[in-house]
Amino acid sequence: MIIVGTNTFAVMIEWTLSAVLNNPNVLDKERIEVHAIVGHNRLVDDCDYHNLPYIHSIITEMLRLYPVTPLLVPHQSSEDCIVGGYHIPKGTMLMVNAWAIHRDPTIWEDPGSFRPERHGNGEVGGQAYGFLPFGMGRRSCPGSGLANKVMCLVLGSLIQCFEWERKGEGRGITMLKATPLVAMCRARECMNAVFLTM
Repeated sequence: MIIVGTNTFAVMIEWTLSAVLNNPNVLDKERIEVHAIVGHNRLVDDCDYHNLPYIHSIITEMLRLYPVTPLLVPHQSSEDCIVGGYHIPKGTMLMVNAWAIHRDPTIWEDPGSFRPERHGNGEVGGQAYGFLPFGMGRRSCPGSGLANKVMCLVLGSLIQCFEWERKGEGRGITMLKATPLVAMCRARECMNAVFLTM
């Protein structure tokens, strides 16, 4: 289970950095929040977890737009039932398409755009059944709480300690190359004192 969590966590970080680098206003807003709450005299730590609402909104929006597991774990129907007007016989394997639910325009306004502000403080609010990145109920991912906390700390640290810049093609009318996102980071000078005391 630890190995599975490590792989999905790496994918979450990659998608989050991609989304943030493609939306510089989001990066700037988060950098301001981290600076205001944490400052430059120490690193982001777990006591900051509840004080960084915008970072929670970024993570929630990333999980909505780019779910790590777009198809949730399959389940087998224990009895005949009707779901959405369809007869489901006993023993049928059922899969939930979280990716489609997260991009459903009847649930989400402008579902294809990355807008962390739609989550306010990182909460999904009344959209609970429209947000399933970790599954739901008693069979949901047991590591979801840990994943959210670690994502907050890692993303907060990456934004606090490094200046990020996107390299290569930007958005525009031209067709983008089919290559990975290329970004450059450099340590922020204001954090040097913290790095030297470690």
